[in-house]
Amino acid sequence: MNACSIAIESLDKSHFASLREALDTVAREKRFLALTEAPPPHEAFAFYRHILAQDLPHFVAVDAGQVLGWCDVLPAFGQARAHVGTLGIGLVPAARHRGLGRRLMQAALAKAWTRGFTRIELTVRADNADAQALYERLGFAHEGTHRRAFCIDGVYFDSLAMALLHPGAGPAPASP
Repeated sequence: MNACSIAIESLDKSHFASLREALDTVAREKRFLALTEAPPPHEAFAFYRHILAQDLPHFVAVDAGQVLGWCDVLPAFGQARAHVGTLGIGLVPAARHRGLGRRLMQAALAKAWTRGFTRIELTVRADNADAQALYERLGFAHEGTHRRAFCIDGVYFDSLAMALLHPGAGPAPASP
C-alpha cells in the first residue's frame, strides 16, 4: 500500500459497504471507538445516507476501491450548539502511520469550516497517544478529562476532551 496512491474522497454511496467493513475492523479492536462492532448494514447505510443528504463533512481514504479509513464532522445537538461539530476518525491497522489521518482530517476540517462550524470537538481515549499527537499537530487543545468514560470488557478508561476553534470565529467570550 503506497500512501501517495491512496485517494481522499468525499463519501459516496459506492463506499457504504467497504466503509462499514472498515468501521467494523476498527471497532472490534476495542481500543479507539465507542463502538465495539459496526451496526448492522441497514443501520449503517441509513446513517451514511443521512450524511450525504445533509452534505456533511465525511471523507474516506480509498485504495483500489477499498475504504481504509474515514473522518467526519457531525453537528452537535441543539440550536445553541449549531456552530459545533464533533470529529470522528478511524483507520484500519494497515493504513496507520502513513499520513492518512492528517489528510482525512484536513479535508473534513476544511469542509466543516465552509459549512459554518466554528468549533470542532473530539474525544480520545487517554491511552491513545498517537491520536493525541496528531490532534495536537493539527491545533486541537486539551480541554479536560472524562474519568472512566469507556468500559471495555469490564476495564475502565479515561478519555480526553479536545477542541479546535476556527481562527476567524470572533473574539473570545467575556469572563463571568
